[in-house]
Amino acid sequence: MIRYVFMLIVSSYLLYAGLFDFQTIDKAKKAYESGKYSKSTQLYQELLGSKDTKQVHYDLANSYYKKAQYDKAIQEYNKAKGFEDAKVEHNLGNCYFQKKDWDKAIKHYENALKIKDDKDTRYNLELAKKQKQKQQQKQQQKKKQDKKKQNKKQNKKQNKDNKKQNKNNKQQNKQNQKNNKQNKNDKNKQNKQNHKQDNKQNQKKKEQQKQQKRQEQNKANKDKDKNTQNKSQSEGSKGSKNKQQAQAKLSKEQKLKAKELKRLLRKMDNKGKMPTMIYQMGTKKPKRNENVKPW
Repeated sequence: MIRYVFMLIVSSYLLYAGLFDFQTIDKAKKAYESGKYSKSTQLYQELLGSKDTKQVHYDLANSYYKKAQYDKAIQEYNKAKGFEDAKVEHNLGNCYFQKKDWDKAIKHYENALKIKDDKDTRYNLELAKKQKQKQQQKQQQKKKQDKKKQNKKQNKKQNKDNKKQNKNNKQQNKQNQKNNKQNKNDKNKQNKQNHKQDNKQNQKKKEQQKQQKRQEQNKANKDKDKNTQNKSQSEGSKGSKNKQQAQAKLSKEQKLKAKELKRLLRKMDNKGKMPTMIYQMGTKKPKRNENVKPW
């Protein structure tokens, strides 16, 4: 009896729950059809607590898709696989199409066509391929534009760098010219100083040579004077000796002359006569003029 009552209660609960779920699904569908996607999403989420089925995931995924919440829609569509897979793959393709992930959109459209041929799926597939081609062309064009822009930027930068380099080169050349001029002036100044120093040294050297020459000349003169003096002294000594000898000889002769003179004077006194001319002894007799008469 108790078991019968329990089964009756459970059956009543399930019947009530099924009736409640049906009402919720109906409300969710009406909300979805009327464009109230937030409300339909909420109702389908409530249903997952009591009725976790692939169809509920599919309907919830459709609500997310309408709300443009494509990542959540993709999660729910993947959970709904096994429930009308052609539609699930088609709608996955639509989600990736909206995300502009053309490769995955094309993949899911092709999977849907493998399950079931559908006109809308083929149209979406072709459209996805065209969009992919446009995207590739756009990317290539963008790459070209970016490359062109980059080249233009690089050329602009290069031109700027070249102008800057040319300016630096001009400044450097100007500085080099200034340095060369300064170096030339310094070199000329140094050469003048060196030349002046060399002249000074040469003059000093010449002066030293002259002084040395004068010293040598003075020494030579001194040596010559010394030799002359020695010679003179020697000759003087010899002359003095000869002079002394001559004086001694002269004195002797003078003594004889004086003695002879005295003798003659005495003789004259004795006779009382004075001689008219007295010849000094030892002197030369003057030459006799042939026209002059003798005594």
